[in-house]
Amino acid sequence: MTHGLLPLNALRAFEATARHLSFKNAAEELFVTPAALSHQIKALEEFFGQALFTRKLRAIELTPAGEALYPGLRLAFAQMRQSVELLNRMPSDNVLVVSASPGFTAKWLAPRLWRFMQASPEIETRVSASFGLANFVTDGVDIAIRNSRSRATGLWSRPLFPVTLLPVISPKLVAEKALSVPADLTRIALIHDDMLGAVTGTPRWADWFAAAGILEPHTGTNLRFTSPDHALDAAVEGAGALLAHLVMAYDDLRTGRLVSPFGPRMETPHHFQLVAPESHLQQPKVRAFVDWIVSEADSLSDAV
Repeated sequence: MTHGLLPLNALRAFEATARHLSFKNAAEELFVTPAALSHQIKALEEFFGQALFTRKLRAIELTPAGEALYPGLRLAFAQMRQSVELLNRMPSDNVLVVSASPGFTAKWLAPRLWRFMQASPEIETRVSASFGLANFVTDGVDIAIRNSRSRATGLWSRPLFPVTLLPVISPKLVAEKALSVPADLTRIALIHDDMLGAVTGTPRWADWFAAAGILEPHTGTNLRFTSPDHALDAAVEGAGALLAHLVMAYDDLRTGRLVSPFGPRMETPHHFQLVAPESHLQQPKVRAFVDWIVSEADSLSDAV
């Protein structure tokens, strides 16, 4: 074998050919002619001093030397492709990627984000609305906002506000159904946020009725949604009463689209909190976002 720098183009040609077991298909993948690819393979065989393919009439097969070489090269080129894709997905210094749940994004973050844009016009903000946990390595996410009851292991985190639940109703429905006491909710439609109900330790309507001391059975209908913003929109339209996140219902309550005529409010062990790798806090764009959203959260806490 000749020692020296490895012929990377020829190795790439070999990997593609071994994967396809076809000079034609490998050449098409690499955008070269079959003749040029065959020339690279022959040069590689000369470099190693042994044949890598057995050439038959209408097919090719790997020789024992080719079978020994192929697995390692396949893995190496796959890792190189993955690294290049990861680099391409990395945001630039002025692009901030924020991950948050769709409901929180729609009902709280999006209506306020313009203030961050005004305060930091040099930062291009992108919101990735997803129920899944952010992967800070592969997804290019800079910081995430999550509903959680504990600190994220190995990550920096900061609580924004607690998850508090309360019944919300459109004022139109209150008037139509002459709702005057908490027990009146047993006779109207109840809206259920199934995404909220799936979170361990979060109260549901049955828990609220028990906390309110209401023993009468619910005789109304039920309407279920898998997203809190859809459930809130239905409540605004008068579809029923919703046991809602105070934070997500805040703007609808503030503007009068919803009211909360009855207690009690129910506290939970959960918080909306910021989560990010410690190293991300060293980036000015992340630091600016943290300062802004903490200020927003503090002003909300003072109001409610």
